[in-house]
Amino acid sequence: MFTGIIEAVGNIDDIIRNNDDISIVINTERLDISDLKLGDSIASNGVCLTVSELTPTGFVADLTTETLRRTAYHSYHVGQKLNLEKAMLPTTRLGGHIVSGHVDGIGDIIELKRKSRTIDIWITVPIHLKKFISEKGSICVDGASLTISAVYQNVIKLTIIPHTLANTTLVNATIDQQVNIEVDMMARYLERLITNNKQEFPKSTNVSMSLLEKHGFVV
Repeated sequence: MFTGIIEAVGNIDDIIRNNDDISIVINTERLDISDLKLGDSIASNGVCLTVSELTPTGFVADLTTETLRRTAYHSYHVGQKLNLEKAMLPTTRLGGHIVSGHVDGIGDIIELKRKSRTIDIWITVPIHLKKFISEKGSICVDGASLTISAVYQNVIKLTIIPHTLANTTLVNATIDQQVNIEVDMMARYLERLITNNKQEFPKSTNVSMSLLEKHGFVV
């Protein structure tokens, strides 16, 4: 589990391709890894990765085809900057919100507006995640815990404060950039509780299955 409070910005030193999956070598930069051991979890751009090997400057992690399919890692390259956070401890201050490191979908940055020391960022989230987002609610973007300042359909607006800009990869955000999205965990489980495991789209629906699949629904 994580808090969404980024501890350091690292980068990908190498990408090793193993048939369909990959291993990545991450340089953790300023992140203290003196207490890191094999099997530990680190959130890297919001994706919970398991340390498979320790290196003098960081660690190695294996990414399966499932991780590549569901996250923006499929487009990452050597030199890619990563938001890093070690797994929280029972004594950790929960400065952000509870984050699992299990990405729910990929968002796209569609607009940026710089205002003095802050940046407003507009992101489209997958349509099937729309029901989990609300104004003033929490969302995790590339591992960073952020507050949603406005919502329109499946577009969210985020106002990034100077501290977050100085300590995350969001300072280099660009239009059309893909970002990893994790919705608020409580919202996800509350929705599941309310629907009581019933199918959201019964077989009698007039909406075609291909259209639902196109917009990210699992049918």
